[in-house]
Amino acid sequence: MTVPEVLFVCVHNAGRSQMAAALLAHHAGGSVRVTSAGSAPADSVNPAVREVMAEIGLDLSREIPKKLSTEAVEAADVVITMGCGDACPVFPGKRYLDWELADPAGRAAAEIRPIRDDIDARVRALLAELTAR
Repeated sequence: MTVPEVLFVCVHNAGRSQMAAALLAHHAGGSVRVTSAGSAPADSVNPAVREVMAEIGLDLSREIPKKLSTEAVEAADVVITMGCGDACPVFPGKRYLDWELADPAGRAAAEIRPIRDDIDARVRALLAELTAR
């Protein structure tokens, strides 16, 4: 059985997609390959996002926002966008999901925790679906 690959995409790859990638990688334990990217990457991961992820034992301090590439989309089995609209190239045969989530940019940790928890619930459901095959 091949290992499914999931690509999370948001505009800056500094918040939502970083949280989703870290959560899926953590829960999957190697059963899914996980990448993330941004259509217009920021210089660094949002410090408040790093803080709320550290609270649950996930360290994003070494993560660097990455530019979305055609190659990353081609390699993925599932592409999950989070607020980047039409910036993500579409290829036939790929599965695309759009998760409507609040943008954590400019928000305090207390406002980001519910976003993190929403992403966590979605990631767990996705993982259950991917590993049930």
